[in-house]
Amino acid sequence: MKHNSLHDPRLSLISLVAAFACATTIALPALADDSADVLNLVRQHVAAQTGFDVPRLAALTTDNYVEVSPMGEVDTREKMLAFYAPEKKTATPVITVEEPLVRVTGGTAVLIGKLAISVYAGGQQRQMAMRASYVALKQADGWKLMSAQYTGIAPKRPAQ
Repeated sequence: MKHNSLHDPRLSLISLVAAFACATTIALPALADDSADVLNLVRQHVAAQTGFDVPRLAALTTDNYVEVSPMGEVDTREKMLAFYAPEKKTATPVITVEEPLVRVTGGTAVLIGKLAISVYAGGQQRQMAMRASYVALKQADGWKLMSAQYTGIAPKRPAQ
C-alpha cells in the first residue's frame, strides 16, 4: 500500500514541531527587543526628570499617566509635569536604574527596578535608593509610560 505523504501523521507532527520552533525563534528576539526598549524608556524618563525636561517627559508618557510619589501621593500627568517645570529646578541628583526586571505581555510591560540616587547636599555626598515600578504601553509610535510608583528603601542600620 502506497502512503500519501500529505496524510502521513508523522509528517504532520514533524511539520507542527518545525512550525512551533520557527514561531518561538521569531518571537523571542521581539520580546528581548521590547524589554530593551522598555528599559531604555525608563532610563530616558529618569534623565528627563533629573533634567527637568517637561517636553521630553510629556513625549515619554501617555495622556492618562499617573504616578505614586515617594510620599504616597497619587499624581496625575499634569501634576507630574508641573513639578518638573524648569523654574523649579534645584540641585540635580545623579540617578541610575539598577536591577531592572522587565516583563512583557503583548503591548503591556512592567519594569521593576532600583533607582540609586547620589546627591550632593550640605557639603557632602549622600546616597539613597528607591524601588520603582513602571507600567508601559506599546503604541503606534513606540513604548510610553502609563504609570510609575516610587517607594523609598530604608538604609540599612549598622549592626549593634
